[in-house]
Amino acid sequence: MFGSPAFPIFSSSLHRDSRRKPPGLRREIASLVDRMASSAGPSEAGFAAKVITRYKRQRPDLAKVFLSLVLISCCVVPSLADQQRSEAGATTKTASPLPGVAPNSIGHLSSQRSPYLQEHFSDLVHWYPWGTEAFERAQKENRLIFLSIGYSSCHWCHLMQQEDFQNPKVAELMNKYFVSILVDREERPAVDNEYLAVCEMLTGSGGWPLNVIMTPDRKPFFAANYIPRESDPGHPGMLQLIPEVERRWEDNPSELLKGGGKVVPLLQQALDRNAPGQVIGEPALKVAYNRLASSFDRRYGGFGRAPKFPPALDIFFLLRYWKRTGDPNALNMVETTLDAMRGGGIFDQVGFGFHRYSTDAAWRVPHFEKMLYSQALLAMAYTEVYQASRQPRYMRTARQIFAYVLRDLTSPQGAFYDAEDADSEGTEGAYYLWTEEEIRQILDPQDADLVLKVFDVRKRGNFPAGARGENVLYLREPLPEIASEMKMHPDEVQALIDAACKKLLAARHKQIDLRKDDKILTDWNGLMIAAFAKGAQAFGDAQYEHAAERAADFVLKNMQTSDGRLLHVYESGTANVPGNLNDYSFLTLGLVELYEADFHLPYLQEAVSLDMQLIRHFSDPANGGFFFTADDDANHLMREKSVDDIELPSGNSVAALNMLRLADITGNPALTAKALQAERAFSGEILKGPSEYPEALLVADYDLGPSYELVIAGDSGAPGTKAMLRAAEAAFLPDKVVLLRPTEEPSPGVVGLADYTRYESGINGKPTAYVCLKYDCKLPTNDTGRMLQLLGDGSRQ
Repeated sequence: MFGSPAFPIFSSSLHRDSRRKPPGLRREIASLVDRMASSAGPSEAGFAAKVITRYKRQRPDLAKVFLSLVLISCCVVPSLADQQRSEAGATTKTASPLPGVAPNSIGHLSSQRSPYLQEHFSDLVHWYPWGTEAFERAQKENRLIFLSIGYSSCHWCHLMQQEDFQNPKVAELMNKYFVSILVDREERPAVDNEYLAVCEMLTGSGGWPLNVIMTPDRKPFFAANYIPRESDPGHPGMLQLIPEVERRWEDNPSELLKGGGKVVPLLQQALDRNAPGQVIGEPALKVAYNRLASSFDRRYGGFGRAPKFPPALDIFFLLRYWKRTGDPNALNMVETTLDAMRGGGIFDQVGFGFHRYSTDAAWRVPHFEKMLYSQALLAMAYTEVYQASRQPRYMRTARQIFAYVLRDLTSPQGAFYDAEDADSEGTEGAYYLWTEEEIRQILDPQDADLVLKVFDVRKRGNFPAGARGENVLYLREPLPEIASEMKMHPDEVQALIDAACKKLLAARHKQIDLRKDDKILTDWNGLMIAAFAKGAQAFGDAQYEHAAERAADFVLKNMQTSDGRLLHVYESGTANVPGNLNDYSFLTLGLVELYEADFHLPYLQEAVSLDMQLIRHFSDPANGGFFFTADDDANHLMREKSVDDIELPSGNSVAALNMLRLADITGNPALTAKALQAERAFSGEILKGPSEYPEALLVADYDLGPSYELVIAGDSGAPGTKAMLRAAEAAFLPDKVVLLRPTEEPSPGVVGLADYTRYESGINGKPTAYVCLKYDCKLPTNDTGRMLQLLGDGSRQ
């Protein structure tokens, strides 16, 4: 689609590893569409209108910016129809012969540690890593820049590599006309965020692989996701796109420079939309709840239509809404969703852990990659639902996620790896799929019959893309119903299934191993530390506490500079890339949760220190909130500041919630003020569609209260003290902080962080709970039941 570089070649979710589409724009754009129609023709105007309606969040300001961009850029590349009509008589310049095979193995990628970049060593494209060398060459030779961003476990990234970057004809054109730069989005999230924002501005959606064409001075004018080698109707391929873009660059470079030069300023104008507003109140929580209820899938759980991403952030909000209001429907939506996901193919029924998302509404057919952050967020979701409901099935699922991470995503040093690939043996999902014959070969007849029945295994297969009778394993119906049909107790059926799945897992491990992305990311490790710490609190499991400690110790030792600054990624024995907002906020979250699991004071001290670094280097002093990159992290298009919750929670909201908790822990009101300033910075945007910002609603929920400070004074090694701490941790009390004031120490270090604990001591020589509500303290108590009543644990009242 060459009608405008503001549009990608195509943006179908079938041809990219997509992120959840950015929500919302109002459709108050008729006059602007009319203007565009007069300039670019009705087909371009119609397509622009369709692109804009893909947005869901109400953003008329961004609609105008988008259409302004369309107007100034529609002349840059001729329409597809015109280009195709001229192809018959056109001649394409012959590129110089390719040099030897695998130029990257000894070239610019040879020193790169990223698994994604290493996978491209054999490409015929002469890739550069992100850096000054590539940009200087582009300027010196006046070449266009082709930027491609992806990640190691991305299926469509692999496909584009095979289709284009390892094809001699495509590589010949790219090497002649472009300086080509390859970026691992997980290694350089700031770069990915910037160009994903460009893509979303230009196309209305975004995903990976993410491909952007820029002028030599890095002015982007074209963005697309997966691009095939050859054109098909409406979808130009690389062999047609590259010569046409180069022709325009040679014939009239000023048009590209002019159009591309307006992209970043217009994008910055769109991003600079937040101005200080009001604090988010309880009505916004009600609006968000009603919106989620209206989009709830009552049959399969989740919200909206396929493809479905696991809605962990919505789960966190709904649980707190249920806690606040007692509305049983909020808890019902949570339980229906988590039960359906656990029984679906999105959960690996044999080896555990969740795949990234489901391509269908019933959670049965997954996109097979497994991401560390998915395991962390979902482990926390199942843990919290167990705390709220006391249903053992949720603890079981959380423990299975932890078992998967400890087995397959944990480094020998204790930190957590990035992801496991969706592809094996050149096929997406092959590692996870089963034929009936394979199952019968591994299991004895009785166990095989049970597995085939329980998991809906069919002779012809249940996997839509399968060609040889492959099946995704998912529960045909809920286990209690299956057990009832078999006239057996559900626990008995579960035990038989567990034993059979262990045999299937052992057989699967004999296959070719999945490709593992063994990067260690500070932010994702922070989430996983928080998950294991929450598991230790809820289940009283020392193994989870130990796992969180090992990972935290690794990150603090190997991914922190001598002046306390964080680095983002650890690869092949080296940490690099300056830490971003998510690194600081997510790791702080993990350290606070870890302190509340083991009450080892240095973790809390590190959390406070990281919070100070975040405020110092990421704050927006004018409007509040926090930028994604630090004030001394140069070489970026812009300093993005976002509150969007997509697959990960917003770093701004996590940072604000951390500050509210640390304010209560330390008694520092300045942190409260900083957190509320950040909340107000985005409130105008959030209040237009609060359900799109569930993490921000957690900040509002905590601030609205009641939120509690709990200090337990007692001998840290005494059984009574441990029992009181365990009771406080096991209950679903999300809006609280917990401190241990060890009475066996005459001057405990916690007093240095929280001076108000100085005079709190055990009464009658027994562990004593001090419960305060915004520093309004109740009478201390030695009784655990009374402590829980004071904390608002209704299940214990």
